[in-house]
Amino acid sequence: MNATVKDVMSTHVIAVREIATFKEIAIRLHEHRVSAFPVIDASNKCIGVVSEADLLAKEAAEDEGSAATPGMTWDRDHSKAAAVTAGELMSSPPVTIGADEPVTRAARLMYARRVKRLPVISEDGTLIGIVTRSDVLSVYDRPDQDIADEITGELIAGRFSSDPASYTVTVKDGIVTMEGTPQDADAGRGILDAARHVEGVVAVRDRLAYQPGSA
Repeated sequence: MNATVKDVMSTHVIAVREIATFKEIAIRLHEHRVSAFPVIDASNKCIGVVSEADLLAKEAAEDEGSAATPGMTWDRDHSKAAAVTAGELMSSPPVTIGADEPVTRAARLMYARRVKRLPVISEDGTLIGIVTRSDVLSVYDRPDQDIADEITGELIAGRFSSDPASYTVTVKDGIVTMEGTPQDADAGRGILDAARHVEGVVAVRDRLAYQPGSA
């Protein structure tokens, strides 16, 4: 069974209110050794994320020579020069995810949006957790034997109603090697594709020998 965000997220979330001051945010970032906080309103709804980058943007925009600073987006970053609270400094709307979403979606979001963590929210937007890159990668801690057992039992024998004795499944460091003779090409390809989505699988190597005329 593929892991969902709620399987790997932390429910101990350090967040700041939208009225938190610049100084308070800077101190708490240092104390907790993190690079960003979710920002919540009075109803605990996640309304943004405030990061070290947001604080640095304010400092850079206040510098007299910041107009010549390479890489700055002047309108956006300079507008933060007068910001003094989390609500003014934060990036909004936040990139969030639901607890029942698959971990693979969290990974895609983090990669596409170039973020290190995602606030996890309920259906009404309430902050209920946080999921980080290390949380997402934790699915690869799964023992190789557990992966092999799931592929053999739940996929080959279960979903595809095939004889497990017709296959040899070996897993090393999350890499699955599939050998054997499937009943037909569709079954073989279906099993291979399903195996790629098993939690903890890094890659699948196809070593199947198809029956003549079935490929």
